[in-house]
Amino acid sequence: MPGQQGPPGAALSAIARDVAGETPRPAAFAEVPAADWTSWRWQQRNRLRAVADLERVIELTSGERDAFEATSGRFRVAVTPYYAALMDPVDPACPVRRQAVPSAAELTVGPWDRQDPLGEERFLVAPGLTHRYPDRALWYVTHNCPVYCRHCTRKRKVADPTSATSRPQWDAALAYLASHPEVRDVLVSGGDPLSLSDDRLLAVVSALRRIPHIEVIRLCTRNPVTLPFRFTEDLVRRLASLGPLFVHTHFNHPRECTPEAARCLRRLADAGLSTANQMVLLSGINDDVATVKRVNHWVLRQRCRPYYLFQADLAEGIGHFRTPIQVGLDIIAALRGHTSGMAVPHYVVDAPGGGGKVALLPDAVVGRADGVLTVRNYQGKLFEYPLA
Repeated sequence: MPGQQGPPGAALSAIARDVAGETPRPAAFAEVPAADWTSWRWQQRNRLRAVADLERVIELTSGERDAFEATSGRFRVAVTPYYAALMDPVDPACPVRRQAVPSAAELTVGPWDRQDPLGEERFLVAPGLTHRYPDRALWYVTHNCPVYCRHCTRKRKVADPTSATSRPQWDAALAYLASHPEVRDVLVSGGDPLSLSDDRLLAVVSALRRIPHIEVIRLCTRNPVTLPFRFTEDLVRRLASLGPLFVHTHFNHPRECTPEAARCLRRLADAGLSTANQMVLLSGINDDVATVKRVNHWVLRQRCRPYYLFQADLAEGIGHFRTPIQVGLDIIAALRGHTSGMAVPHYVVDAPGGGGKVALLPDAVVGRADGVLTVRNYQGKLFEYPLA
């Protein structure tokens, strides 16, 4: 990009460093030709699915090996070679590894946990189509993902072949959307919609674009994180022709902020696709201010807006990832005023049973009296402001 390079011998700017170089490959993939390694189809075909596959890349602990077998009937494993390259091969506490490798804690179901924590089935209006908010709908178009995240809120469906949607079901969803003019915003999700072929994905977006009252189309995908090669120049060009489109992705930790991911996000931005990041607050992975700030600054440099900081949902088997609510509130409080407002996401809880997203904010209001509002700023100082 223009302006990134300084004088000869000068240090690269952060913007230039973000896209410099390549992520080192594990030794198991060192001899793979570059054309294959950067092919999303090759990455999908060669995903790590079995214990033996993972052991080519990381040193599994006995606990991880046992958890792999114990959880196999509940939630399958698949990790792209690219995403596996981001794992620490010897540290089981690695934040990328914990998101992709099974844990025995997934077998624990707490009293608040639910199979369908967001009530998506309760508001199902057509196969794969949830209409919960007045002007928005969520369309589940595939059950496949490049990587099956261990903190997934849709563990009941993702990786389950019986949850796959068929073309007649797509037609039923489109018929519902076409007959409901109040729906102006559709989230295309899954699984991961980018698991579809180019032609099938474009067919989905094109069908939505032909419905006159649908203004906003969002692609909810973790491919920029787990398989950035998926967004080829040809696909991005074809998607841009159907714009405006919004791509919502999901970076959780700085280890995921690679040159390949940066180039992917910049390709989307250059084509006019608006991108936003939806981070999930995960215990022991990103539950501190420095980590959240570092990711948010990185995505902003790629022209991707930090949008949400999600409290982990009450899905079965992910309780070990959830943090106390106060942790999220403290992070937001520590960000406000200490970094640009664009780097401060909305901290939200998705109310159980389909209540929708509820934004949580640190309490800045100290008191209301005699027509005066007393507030506390980011430095802890008090100020008065007239109530009317």
